[in-house]
Amino acid sequence: MSTPLAAELQRLIRLEGPIPLSRFMAEALGHPRHGYYINRDPLGTAGDFTTAPEISQMFGELVGLWCADVWQRIGAPAPLRLVEFGPGRGTLMADALRAAAVLPGFVEAVTIHLIETSLALRQRQQATLTGRALHWHATIDEVPTGPALVVANEFFDALPVRQFQRAEAGWHERLVAASGDGFAFTLGPDPLPPTALPPAFAAAAVGDIAELAPAREAVMQQLAERLVADGGAALVIDYGHAQSRPGDSLQAVRDHAFAPVLAAPGEADLTAHVDFQALAAVAAAAGAGVHGPCPQGRFLKRLGIDARAAGLKAKATARQRDDIDAAVARLTGAAEMGGLFKVLAVTGPDVPTPAGFACDGVEG
Repeated sequence: MSTPLAAELQRLIRLEGPIPLSRFMAEALGHPRHGYYINRDPLGTAGDFTTAPEISQMFGELVGLWCADVWQRIGAPAPLRLVEFGPGRGTLMADALRAAAVLPGFVEAVTIHLIETSLALRQRQQATLTGRALHWHATIDEVPTGPALVVANEFFDALPVRQFQRAEAGWHERLVAASGDGFAFTLGPDPLPPTALPPAFAAAAVGDIAELAPAREAVMQQLAERLVADGGAALVIDYGHAQSRPGDSLQAVRDHAFAPVLAAPGEADLTAHVDFQALAAVAAAAGAGVHGPCPQGRFLKRLGIDARAAGLKAKATARQRDDIDAAVARLTGAAEMGGLFKVLAVTGPDVPTPAGFACDGVEG
């Protein structure tokens, strides 16, 4: 499909040659005029995908209670920076604040900081969180210093990845080339040194693909250093795997269906599974506390999603009760988001183990 961004990328590639997948992905999602996230609201039935906060209020409520509990565990500091990466429509933040208000003093202590570059989504967040003082930033470094609680739900999966493919002569970076009016994958001509990829990929077979995400690790580095210096905790929720392993997880989603990943840059969401082992290693190297990753279903059940669902059903119609049951199944089921999504907590070095993380091993 020809798109305005496709034409620009075609010209770029014809001038400079094939580009790394990470650059193609960054342009497709964040180009200042034609990027997927810049000028649209991609969520809901009219968009391309649905996230957990849009499935049920229970998700955001439990995240809010988790934040309030951590705040109390770290001595109830005030002011507290409550930060959300990629806040979508503001639904999670709204549900979290409503639930966390049960703990006296929490809402009064927080200032709200949203890491968001899309003007369209900032407008939706303003509408959802009407009456609250909001502060928008491009990066965590712009958030004022001080203790912080950070939530990143389905944020890291959209940061660009690099891909490498194993050939007889070694690993080659996977590049995007022009092909007629479209694009195709090709391999860089020169093999990388054997030590260029982490040890987790040493046993990969010829033809295997490895994904690395320097952009994700850079964000985690900033976040972990901030928490070590100022105190607090971060909750990272995303789909991905608990241990580093080979595999091509890049996918495009449009109109709630998978699409060819190179077909319509700027018009489809591009994501890849999060390597939680890699993120955890970066956080630990920065001196932060690391808890998990834990499967989302186990995490939500330990926070009390079943009890919350029962409370909602007690005041619901028969159809609403069915919807609540369906939401719980989708959010916690091992074959659905409950198994595919993982939850990682990163904390200041002296923070006690947060609620939900008495995990005894993870799957995937």
